Amino acid sequence: MKNAITIFLLLFFLNLCFSQKKQDFILKSPDRKTEVKINVDDKISWTISHEKDLILAPSEMSLTLDQNEVLGKNPVVLNSKNESVNSSFETPLYKKKSVKNNYNQLTINFKNDFSIEYRVFDDGAAYRFITKKKKDITVKWENVTLNFDHDYATLMPYVRDLRNPKDQYISSFEAHYENKKISEFAKDTLAFLPFLVDYKNHKKAVFLEANLEDYPGLFVTNNKNKSGFESRFSKYPTKETNGGFNNINRLIYERADYLVKTKGTRSFPWRAIVIAENDAALTNNDMVQKLAEPSKIKDISWIKPGKVAWDWWNDWNIYNIDFKAGINTQTYKYYIDFASKNKIEYVVLDEGWSLEEDIMKHNPNVDLEALIAYGKEKNVGLILWSSWMALTKNTDGILKNYADLGIKGFKVDFLDRDDAKMVNSVYDIAQKATNHKLILDFHGMYKPTGIQRTYPNILNFEGVKGLENNKWTPNDDVPLYDCTIPFIRMLAGPMDYTPGAMRNAAKSEFKPSHSTPMSQGTRCHQLALYTIFEAPLQMMADSPTAFMKEQESTDFIAKVPTTFDETVSLNGEVGKFVSIARKKDNIWYLGAITNWDSREITIDFSFLEKGKKFQAEIFSDGLNADKAATDYKKEIVTVDSTTKLTYRLASGGGLAMIIK
Repeated sequence: MKNAITIFLLLFFLNLCFSQKKQDFILKSPDRKTEVKINVDDKISWTISHEKDLILAPSEMSLTLDQNEVLGKNPVVLNSKNESVNSSFETPLYKKKSVKNNYNQLTINFKNDFSIEYRVFDDGAAYRFITKKKKDITVKWENVTLNFDHDYATLMPYVRDLRNPKDQYISSFEAHYENKKISEFAKDTLAFLPFLVDYKNHKKAVFLEANLEDYPGLFVTNNKNKSGFESRFSKYPTKETNGGFNNINRLIYERADYLVKTKGTRSFPWRAIVIAENDAALTNNDMVQKLAEPSKIKDISWIKPGKVAWDWWNDWNIYNIDFKAGINTQTYKYYIDFASKNKIEYVVLDEGWSLEEDIMKHNPNVDLEALIAYGKEKNVGLILWSSWMALTKNTDGILKNYADLGIKGFKVDFLDRDDAKMVNSVYDIAQKATNHKLILDFHGMYKPTGIQRTYPNILNFEGVKGLENNKWTPNDDVPLYDCTIPFIRMLAGPMDYTPGAMRNAAKSEFKPSHSTPMSQGTRCHQLALYTIFEAPLQMMADSPTAFMKEQESTDFIAKVPTTFDETVSLNGEVGKFVSIARKKDNIWYLGAITNWDSREITIDFSFLEKGKKFQAEIFSDGLNADKAATDYKKEIVTVDSTTKLTYRLASGGGLAMIIK
């Protein structure tokens, strides 16, 4: 009898412990449409629904530290805290003046000195791990799973451009989006973020990460059941060698068995999902900004966004001149004269102005100090190109040297990795550039994850298959890609796409060319990109000669700012077309583009202030733009908030406006 009572009490105690251990938490968005359910059992998982639609099926999360400590395995809840935040913050170098930051938050504190913080916004949800360990920790792995209830279609950017065939994690992060079902994930590769899932009822979700610091970037692959995705990360590099293009990459040939050794008390990157009820809403999303760390630069008055006359894409191809064009002082003075005449803020000196392996040694044909003085006289700043490898040989010394000479910034290229060592290097360069009041454009770079808010002197990032690829890739469907990235890649942040081609070609007429490159699609398509694509440091890719021959188009481009006070998403469908309006001071700028399908679009001007008349300078595709892609029509039209105008966009076409 005594043994029976003992067994009963033991079973009762175990059942009580189990019932206390298994817990569910519910967190809803401010508008009550999105619900996140967090289940704590022997593992931790979350489920996301939007109204009646299941966005994310139960998906586990955990963090594995050294000595096989798994944060998320048999977790014990200590307590939890709910908060509601309704605030905003200023964003002076962005697509709008300020960002509303309205969310509900749940923080669950667990035994073993860790927490998970969940936030639910009207436009999505996110979570991150937080550790409170007294000593430094080694992160061996993070389990991020994304499960779905149906085999939905996805738009995935796969790792295809391998800089090291033996290492999938050495990549340019440039890829078209492949439309495949979840179960059809491309074999023998990985996908990088952001990517999109289509729920077939107009709703879509884009998966992102934010606040990536002292940590590797997230990749995904299919899970074992092919019903979702699971995480992959590049492990910490331990042995590197020169290689890749012109031997200026650092290739990894040995990695550690961990992701990063880091502080024991810290926050980890956000795992975020943007949920949209219609496609257009994706083109004006602020999730990464909302999740990023605030600016570390108190005085940003020295950070000047603007446009850049660029040399590389057009192969320094200027003509009708009395000197030999090329990487030399006379050519760059010509670029500076062009920039000054058209009120373009910067000229970039791309590769060739210095030795590639040692940027403290100049090309003898380029008198850099004379060019800096000439640019200052003409009110044009100079930006220097450097490989990441060359810059990091003596980052602080190099930046100080050129800042003291009067250089305004650096275009840093060929990073091609996002392991923790590279991510830390990006932060290091950003801080040191800040110390010397230098702006940065990270080319050959992984996608932005919020550092653009933390260090607003970083004005641009590549991580996009931009116009430079058009020079050699006749089979790429560029207008389709142009009509896709505003809904996916642009959610992560600015894009160094480098628009501005003045030689434009219909689909059947496009030909690759190194020295006289052209774009796929119409002239108006190119003009519209200056409004549609976010880039506080926006390139003008064609040569000064080409721009001066097309002065009317150049005048239009020169007038479009690169940061804005307000953004309005007008209309769009992923991969088909997009139209966006942006406001700076009291002037509106509007861009619309289509894929290779010609279509009619109607512009509803209801975003304009009611009761006022406006004058719209409009560039639209000409009647013959389907064959002669340079054909356009310019007109001046009076509009107001009640106006609706319908335009035919040619195949690969566009529409661009300035509305005063």
